[in-house]
Amino acid sequence: MSRVLPLANGLRTDHPVPGLPFVDDSHIPIDEGPEAIEAVGRNRGQGTWGRFDKIRANHSWRAFTTDPLDHELAWAVRHHPEHGRTVLLVRDRDTSYLHTEWDGDVLLFRAGGYWWDGEIWLRPSQIWDPVAQDYERRKARLAVTVTADDMLDGRAAAGRAYIGKVATFDPEAAGPDNWLDHLALWAERRQEQKDARLLQWCVVDISSPELTGAQLIGAPELAELAGITASTLRAYISRGNSEVPRPQAVVGGRDQWARAVAEDWVEARKRSYTGVEEAMSAGDRDALSPGAAEVRDRFTADFQHTLYSRPDVRKRWVLRHRNKESVTEIADELAWSVAASLSRIVPTDHLGRTVRAAVLFDFAEAVEMFADEEERNSSPHWWHLNLTPSVGKMLDWYVRCFPAEAYATIGEIQRQAHATWGAPAIDTLRALRSALSLDGDLTDQQRETYFALLKTQNNTD
Repeated sequence: MSRVLPLANGLRTDHPVPGLPFVDDSHIPIDEGPEAIEAVGRNRGQGTWGRFDKIRANHSWRAFTTDPLDHELAWAVRHHPEHGRTVLLVRDRDTSYLHTEWDGDVLLFRAGGYWWDGEIWLRPSQIWDPVAQDYERRKARLAVTVTADDMLDGRAAAGRAYIGKVATFDPEAAGPDNWLDHLALWAERRQEQKDARLLQWCVVDISSPELTGAQLIGAPELAELAGITASTLRAYISRGNSEVPRPQAVVGGRDQWARAVAEDWVEARKRSYTGVEEAMSAGDRDALSPGAAEVRDRFTADFQHTLYSRPDVRKRWVLRHRNKESVTEIADELAWSVAASLSRIVPTDHLGRTVRAAVLFDFAEAVEMFADEEERNSSPHWWHLNLTPSVGKMLDWYVRCFPAEAYATIGEIQRQAHATWGAPAIDTLRALRSALSLDGDLTDQQRETYFALLKTQNNTD
């Protein structure tokens, strides 16, 4: 979802953003490719930068550079070999954001985040798909591409327009009221460009039933859909948080959102980490998840018994007993109650099986990765057995909190590794000890003591 507001169109853009002025970009080597654009600003002194990245999947590229005349401004270019290029003047601080937003299939943005991939229009990307590890692609309903040829009907007059210069450009100035005249001048100047894209292939805007006046809603309606107050929504917008989508239009000085975009935002909020937590904590007095609420209730009863039902503790509520030493003793007893109840909080049996499965999965990947090398060796080596950091940290936590249960789990891992791959138990143990030394929190002494207990004196295969 685009959050960068461009300032102007470059004169050599193929896809002008409606409402924005056109600025001369002849001092930027746009026709020479991304490397040349990057070189304008990269390593040219303090306050300038440039970068380009190629997108191999569709043979396109994107690049940006600080403007050499005004370091507060920058040029961003998105190029596709079939669908042309977008050239925009933006604030220099926004270049990296736009560069990131232009990744993948995104070629251009319109109407507050609607984007075009060269064939279809899609709504602003808001709903995360945890399986694809990307945002869901939701098509704009009955969308039609509006081209420069569609908009230039002969009534616009290029003589009433002008091409701006970076040296005199004012980022705070409003866009031209007679924008169609400026579009006509841009089209006229394109005739001077070699191999200029035909106007019927120059994308200007999107038209969709989703963006008609009847489908636009204001801030009060958006807040109502989201189940929040209008003041909360305004606070979100002013702070730039909660991923509030950009408005699709401004009517009478007021932001307006497409209902479809608003509904996607509401859905995204419900499916976010915060939304899932709120759904699972609904009805709890402290807004805790079911598991956390169970832990709270369990220790509420334990603490009440300790603090009130036991006369030896209750007498300490007397004022003369309210001293640091007495409070420390009670705090220590309460903390012991929590630590001693750890097995009631964590299902150790299931955790042990989960840790074992995770360790063996990491081992299986390592064995497969080095399978060809081991086939060439008459005597296999097991130095390549290793754990990913997350699995290593989990095993370390299991050992620190439940050493006896972990002892049995490690024995099962050794047995399974030998049965599956023929790995000697001593080599499996060495791999686990190495993983914990890299990613664990056991002290060296604790680790050596623990693994010494796991090592058998007469280890056989």
